[in-house]
Amino acid sequence: MRRRTVTAGNLEEILQATAPAQAPAQGSEQAAAGPAAAPSRREDHGLRTEFDFELPRGYVDDEGTVHRHGTMRLATARDELRPQIDLRVKENPAYLSVVLLSQVITRLGSITDVHAGVVERMYATDVAFLQDFYRRVNSEGHTRAAVTCPHCEGGFEVDLSGGRLGES
Repeated sequence: MRRRTVTAGNLEEILQATAPAQAPAQGSEQAAAGPAAAPSRREDHGLRTEFDFELPRGYVDDEGTVHRHGTMRLATARDELRPQIDLRVKENPAYLSVVLLSQVITRLGSITDVHAGVVERMYATDVAFLQDFYRRVNSEGHTRAAVTCPHCEGGFEVDLSGGRLGES
């Protein structure tokens, strides 16, 4: 397997070179226009891949803005394997969750570039919440949890994705 270095300038070239060949449609103007004009064939199979959450405390950025609402996507095998070769994880295995969370959190408030430095500066309660949220979303496929009322011992479900108490 040949390893390639990708830069912003040659990314489009690599994507075109590795794209599967498309059969031209007979008498179609799309065939003459090339693959860039082909319509997207994205199919929706009913699989939910992104989940909203609300942090218990919130991330405070350099300007003092608190970011509590965010979005996490489902993890891929690559997401789980990539931290294993990260030097920070090799030096300190506890850093694995920081790298992993930084890969699957797609948005945190107005921040769309969530990197390991952002996760590092989160409060421990928020990181623990995100670790549990990650486990629930990727292992069980949902964000609901069965709970029992300590007073009446009635059972019900709560959504762990950040809904406020009393909301349905």
